[in-house]
Amino acid sequence: MEKKMGEAVARVARKVNETVESRADSLDLADCKLMTFPIALYKVMRHVTEGIHLITLANNELKSVTSKFITTFSQLRELNLEGNYIHRLPEEVQTLFHLKVINLSRNKFRHFPEQLTSLKALETINLEENEIVDVPVEKLASMESLQSVNLKSNPLSEEVRVIARPLIKFDLLMSPAVPHV
Repeated sequence: MEKKMGEAVARVARKVNETVESRADSLDLADCKLMTFPIALYKVMRHVTEGIHLITLANNELKSVTSKFITTFSQLRELNLEGNYIHRLPEEVQTLFHLKVINLSRNKFRHFPEQLTSLKALETINLEENEIVDVPVEKLASMESLQSVNLKSNPLSEEVRVIARPLIKFDLLMSPAVPHV
């Protein structure tokens, strides 16, 4: 157990060092067994955070994303949080003015994260395999940059299914309705 944990910590350190040293525009911490975003990384990365445009934290064990994370990486254009245990986003997500793509698939959302509807640049929202029943269709329909919303494998209400199609101008991906027996 300790050896595996040590390997995970070393992998995170190596990936962060590579990003900092090369002044890369992305940080990939997928599959690192993270339960939270390591606080020490804020200090280590303080000189490069403005240049980070893509962060991948997929397939970790995150239960939440903090306000500090969002405000620190304010220039994000793409955020991949797929395959975690996240059930809500902080209000500060509304300050990610450059965000174009967010992947929240395979998490624990029961409610559509409505903060996303205020992001003018957002083009793609992936919420596949969550527990979402209701969706703010009218708000999504008014998002001019939005091109795709993936809601496959969510227990969407019949109301959402009926009203969504005529209102939207983007690709809305949904699983077929399950007939009631």
